[in-house]
Parts: sequence; structure tokens; C-alpha cells
Amino acid sequence: MSKTVNINVHHVTRVEGHGNIVVNANDGKIEKVEWQVPEAPRFFEAMVRGRHFDDIQIIVSRICGICSITHSLAATKAVEKALGVEVTEQADMLRQLMHYSEQLQSHVLHAGYLAAPDFFGAPSVVPLVAVAPDVVKTVIRAHRVANDWSELTAGRPTHPNTILPGGWSRVPTEKQLKELKTTLETTINDLVVIANAVLSVAGNIPNFTRDTEYVSLTHPDLYTFYHGDITSNDFAGKTVSVQDWQSVSNEFVVDQSTAKWAKWHRGSYAVGALARFNNNYDQLCDLAKGVAKMFSLEKGNCNPYMNTVAQIVECVQVVVAGIEIIDKLLTQGLQPLSKINVPVTAKAGKASGCVEAPRGILFHEYEFDNNGDCVAADICIPTNQNHANIQKDFEKLVPEIIDEDQDSIRLKMEMLVRSYDPCISCSTHMLDVQFV
Repeated sequence: MSKTVNINVHHVTRVEGHGNIVVNANDGKIEKVEWQVPEAPRFFEAMVRGRHFDDIQIIVSRICGICSITHSLAATKAVEKALGVEVTEQADMLRQLMHYSEQLQSHVLHAGYLAAPDFFGAPSVVPLVAVAPDVVKTVIRAHRVANDWSELTAGRPTHPNTILPGGWSRVPTEKQLKELKTTLETTINDLVVIANAVLSVAGNIPNFTRDTEYVSLTHPDLYTFYHGDITSNDFAGKTVSVQDWQSVSNEFVVDQSTAKWAKWHRGSYAVGALARFNNNYDQLCDLAKGVAKMFSLEKGNCNPYMNTVAQIVECVQVVVAGIEIIDKLLTQGLQPLSKINVPVTAKAGKASGCVEAPRGILFHEYEFDNNGDCVAADICIPTNQNHANIQKDFEKLVPEIIDEDQDSIRLKMEMLVRSYDPCISCSTHMLDVQFV
């Protein structure tokens, strides 16, 4: 079939940062398919050099306004590992509770405001207010709960100020935790409403599959976002230590992107909610498994568009897990900061820290001198690990839909990018300077 297609999207909307889609086909022959990242590079690894270990998490939390808690936690874990610090059980549980708040905050933002309009055939969430006002109000209410949860544990909804190497500067009271538990129990019902709303238009989720390697943290005892080792569905149940993360990411530079790409066992891999779901499905709570079953989402699913559904499943998971942590904290009784925190002494050291950001596995690595000043840093963002996979998805998707009209092709490609929920600007850490 003779067909000409020229798609040049500058830039994809409803994502964080700037990314371009380019497709050229002449006389039915596909000549170019590219996912391009033109975003200006970031220099956070340089910003922290020469700074004391106390300053690291404060600075790197500014990498992202959506995943600031995650960056703070990954950095703090790396700092503590490098300095030989092991935090107390309560400090650790409170950090996990804080981390869950950001998972809910980000997933509801993406599923409710950014991805859902595609499923409903709307250009943005604004027209949905007239079509489904009760659902939009439910999304707003769930997002507000997540913001309040973050504010309670992190000090504010973004850029936390309660995390310290060795512990905390301030923790919630038992009364506040009880109130949070009551709120979260109510929120479960709202999440089911959101799930049913998406289910009602699930037929608009493209039916596309590409066999993919999925990389995430894994832990034998829980559906993890915070602890564990690195695994892959290509790795036959084996794991890699977080301290060896560079053997997993294998970052490399490509001409079409100011962000590095990554690969492990194949030419690309995916991280994020669907990766965690595929690698850790058995650890999900029953209620979260029930939401997955609503959408016929099963372990091994390789449809990238279903990442948004996996995020909805994880919303239920983190709320249930958050309630469980609150119950444990209340049963133990909250300790004073003098018992929650441990002292931290400056010394030379190097280590990595890892947590699961909403968008996937995140790595921070720091090296310190004897004074506790940072001499080197390396940060690997989830979205830069996903860029190569988006390109590979494009390369399989476009030939399958090339006979559709150009607007349909463009929309499906934009939807695919949005399904990854990318933080594009956060992922750009490469700059090639040529002196003349």
C-alpha cells in the first residue's frame, strides 16, 4: 500500500519534560522512527561535589518535584551506607511510610490527570469534569490524601525536610498516625471507584505486546519499593546487589537523546509499575490482586500501555501496606527521636542507595573523603533506563499500525510515551562539550 506519513511531535504533552516523536514513511516504506530527548542536561552530580553529607539529600530532592521524597531516600540510604550507619527499625518503618505516600501521590496524578484523558478520548482532564464530575472529584480527593500524607511524614508535600542521615528531624504523633489510618481506610473505596472508572474505558487501551525485560527491586517478604536486591524477569530468579547496579544499567550515549540509555540482558529494559508487578506479583496483597484481576492483568504482561493499570494496582497496595505499618508503629509505641535516631560520624567511604521511584528503580551513588565531603556522585534515573525501551516499542508498534490514519498513529505513540509516565528532564545527565 502506498502511503506517506510525516509525524513530528515537538513536544509530547502531559508528560514531565520535553520529548519528541518522529515518524517518516514514503510509499509505504518506514524510513525513520525515533523517540528523541532534546532536554537540556542536568548537573546535580556536579552540584553535590564538595558538599557535606548532611547537604546531599536536600540538594538532590530538587531533581524532581514529583519524586523528591524518592530521591531524598535513595540519597540518604547511599550516604548512610558509605558512612557505615544502620538506622533503627522505627526510623526505617517511618521512611517506608513516607515513601508510600509519594507512590500514591504520583500514581494518582498520572493515572487520573495525565493518562485517563487518553482512555476517555479527551485532550486533557478538564473536559472530563463535565462528563464524569464524580470520578474527577474522587481523583482530586485521593490526590489530596496523598499530598496530606506526604506533608505529615515529609514535612511538606514535596522536597522533604524531615529526613536526616541516621534518622529524622521530626516524626508524626500517635494521634496523627491514627487519623491517617482512618483516612487511608476510606481512600481504599475511592481507589476502587477510580479503578472502575478506568475499567469502563479499558477497551480504549491499545492491544500491543512486545516481549520485554523488566527490571526492579525484589524482596522475599514484601512487595517492595524500598528494600531488596535488583532482579529481572530474564534473570531466572537471581538477584544483583544494589552496590553493583552499574553492571545492570550499562548506560550508553545515543545521538538522539541528551539522556543516556540503558540495557542489561537485551538491547533495552523497562522499569516502573509494570516491571514491579511482573517481578513481584506474588507479594501483592489480596485487594491489589483483585484490582489487577478486574483488568485481566496477569504476571508476565508485556503491554506497556498497561503500566497505568499497574499503577492503579499499586495505589491499593501502598495504602494497604501503609495501614499495616501504622498498626505496627502504634503497637510498638512511638519512640522519642533520641531513640529513633543514631549518631553519624564523618569518614571516607563510597556506596550506593536504591529505592523504587514511582517511575521505576532509582540509583544514587556517592563517595566521601575523611571530612564527610562528597568527592564524586552518580545518579541513574528510572526514565533514562526506559528511553531505549520506548524506542524499541516504537520500532515494533509503528509497522503494526502504519496503515491507520496519521492522527491515529500519532495518538497511539503519544499514549505509549505517556504510559511510561516519564520524568524526561530528570533523566538528562549527558553533555558532550566540544571545544573549538
